[in-house]
Amino acid sequence: MPRSSGRVDIRDIARRARVSTATVSRTVNCVPTVDPQLAKRVWSTISELGYYPNTQARALVSGRSRIFGIIVSQITNPFFPELVQAFESNAVQHNYEILLTSTENDPTRMEHAVRRMIERRVEGVAVMTFGMEEALLDDVKLRQIPLVFIDVGPARPHVSTIRIDYQHGIRQAVQHLASLQHENVAFISGPLQLKSAMARRQAFARSKDEMGLEAREEWIVEGDHTIEGGMAALVRLLATTQCPTAVMCSNDMTAIGVMRKCYEKGIRIPEDLSVIGFDDIRLAQFMLPPLTTVQMSQAELGRLAFLALLTDVERLKPAPEGTDYPLRTSLVLRESTAPITNQKRMLAVRRGRRVAE
Repeated sequence: MPRSSGRVDIRDIARRARVSTATVSRTVNCVPTVDPQLAKRVWSTISELGYYPNTQARALVSGRSRIFGIIVSQITNPFFPELVQAFESNAVQHNYEILLTSTENDPTRMEHAVRRMIERRVEGVAVMTFGMEEALLDDVKLRQIPLVFIDVGPARPHVSTIRIDYQHGIRQAVQHLASLQHENVAFISGPLQLKSAMARRQAFARSKDEMGLEAREEWIVEGDHTIEGGMAALVRLLATTQCPTAVMCSNDMTAIGVMRKCYEKGIRIPEDLSVIGFDDIRLAQFMLPPLTTVQMSQAELGRLAFLALLTDVERLKPAPEGTDYPLRTSLVLRESTAPITNQKRMLAVRRGRRVAE
């Protein structure tokens, strides 16, 4: 029989299958007490008529929305699309939908996002913002909705934390620069109000100490994790009393900004200045030269975030102090690092002269 061209509802299914609407409802919501033969008849009719159950109505009946929320700070940042894609791919495999929102680093938008997720009866929220907006999430906590954070989740029930091992990858990066005979190594951090940015800066400082490299305050510059911030940070580094020969950046967007400003000023990468990023966004491998960077897998981050929420939802009893999930970082060698070949060129640039090839 052909599929109906009109709008099909639960009453149409009940009439065609010769059962009550209550039986159809229980079948759609997978209530185990429904007679198997009746359930088979109902599902056959659903397929025949092309009926799609109302997910909101099902949520009211079952108490399960099968929706997870995911909050990112800036969807236009190339770091986040792969993370979201991995999260959604895992959601589809487990018959979940996702509700995505971007805060643009605006506390008001964060508050509205959380309220909207509560209204949609989400079963859990992944807060992928690399910052802790704990005061804005009280409503979620009071409802005992599972949460997952990066780095900074509190030790409490229904909270999972993805702990990123910044130290491992950053230590590899500093060791790599030291092996290339770089002693004047600068670092451009992210906004230091972000705990993740502070953690990366501290990991860099510890790694320099371990290698016995000189630590100058003027070589530690705060950026904002944007291309423009990387460009501005390099200008500040060029104005220091002694130019660094290598720069490590708190994220790849900053490193791309550094590379752009180097292009404008005639600084060759890596011959005059070695550059290392952090994150390993997809764009990094297509830079000229391809960017050496510390990989923090966005796909694995998205997978772990979904796994944390799903595990918490399916637990009969929450873990008293939440659950930690480790994520390791590692150096990816490409072509933006090399031994420095001519410090006179950097001196000329610092004095404001563009050096010809």
